[in-house]
This record gives sequence, structure tokens and C-alpha cells, in this order.
Amino acid sequence: MYQKFDPGAVPLIETEAAPLREIPHYLTETYWWAYVHPRAVRFFDRMVAVNLILFGNYRRLRDAALAVLPSRAAGRTLQVACVYGDFTPSLLSRLGPDATLDVVDVVPIQLENLRRKLPASAPVTLYQRDSEALGFESAQYDQAIVFFLLHEQPEAVRRRTLAEVLRVLKPGGRLVVVDYHRPHWLNPLRLLMKPLLARLEPFALDLWRKDVSHWLPEGLAIGQVREKTFFGGLYQRIVIDL
Repeated sequence: MYQKFDPGAVPLIETEAAPLREIPHYLTETYWWAYVHPRAVRFFDRMVAVNLILFGNYRRLRDAALAVLPSRAAGRTLQVACVYGDFTPSLLSRLGPDATLDVVDVVPIQLENLRRKLPASAPVTLYQRDSEALGFESAQYDQAIVFFLLHEQPEAVRRRTLAEVLRVLKPGGRLVVVDYHRPHWLNPLRLLMKPLLARLEPFALDLWRKDVSHWLPEGLAIGQVREKTFFGGLYQRIVIDL
């Protein structure tokens, strides 16, 4: 069973505007071992663990995500889903003095874990919300980051997540997505990763078969989409400017 969430013990977590949500079935059934069980959080939230899972590419991919944000970024930033390791503290270090960061996650123990990693004075609000129904007003954020979330979601949920994140971005805002990608045919990890993902992360192979643009809302006015791959094509970064 996952750990009960106590909002009174985590002062930076906002829950009043949106009641606590049940964890979606695709997480409790497929990813309980990675994100939901307390032992999973203790095991995986170590730099050595997350770096091993990404074949030594954690820092490179983290820095690639942050590098396309403005230096000393101003305004409001949205991080969709907590991230193991030092991703959020590193993101905070890039924000300007008057900037704020909101982090949403539907799994309470993930928010509790992130709260322990942040200084009490950090300009951060944590929200227990589902990525496919954020509950925020439209055009609220200057930039948003989705770091290794889309591969964990069924196709319909992934589509709604992208639509929601783009909805809450301001005109001229920027979305940064980092996730898996179909590796080049000469990548020696190709033969290993396909059965591994099929076994442990069954929705991830969607990102091998289709570009992320396939799940973007139809009719959305997008200024520019930039893509870059890493580590022999196994990972990708997409920058979407509205």
C-alpha cells in the first residue's frame, strides 16, 4: 500500500483548491514498484540509481532540459511530475529572483519526497493534481517542463497531458519535453531496451513508434518545434514554442 498523504505535515503542498485525487490505475498497476510504494522512493531517489537507469546520462539530460530555459528565467514555471535526483533543485537555481515554480504530481508520496529536498524558503508550490486535468486557469505559465513523464502514460492520457500543459502556457510560452526516443539502428542498446521497456514500461515503446508531435492538440498555433536526440537516439528533447 502507498503511504497516506498528510497535507498538514507538508506546508508547501496546496490541496485546498483541488481535493486529493486517487492515483490513476495505470500507475498503481504498472508503476507501483517505481513511484508509488515508499520503498521504491527510498531506493530510486538516489543520484547513483537514476544515473544508472539512464546509462550515465541523467546529468546530461537534466542540463539539456534546463539549457533551453532563459538564463535567470522570470515569471512562472510549471514542472509536471516530480523527478528523482536533483532535477527540481537544479531548476530552481536557474530561476530569477522574482520567479516562482509550481510542481504537480498525482502521487502524494512523490510530493512528500520532493518537499524534503527543497529549502523552506524556496519559491515553490507543490500541487497534488493529475497531469491530464491540471485545474489551473489557461495561459498562466511562461514555461513548462515535462521530464520523463510521457513514456509512463497510456496514449490517451499522454494526449490529454500535453493538451493541458499547452493550455496553461501563455502565448509565447515554451514547453520542454525530455523522454525516450527510438534509438538509431546501430545503437547497441537497441536490442536490450526494446524487451526491457516492453516488460517494465510498456507505454514507452509508443515513443519509439511515433513522434511526440503526434499527440499534440489539433489546430494548436505553434510557433516552432525543435528536436534533438542524445545517446545514439535513445533519448530526445523537444522544445515547443507557442
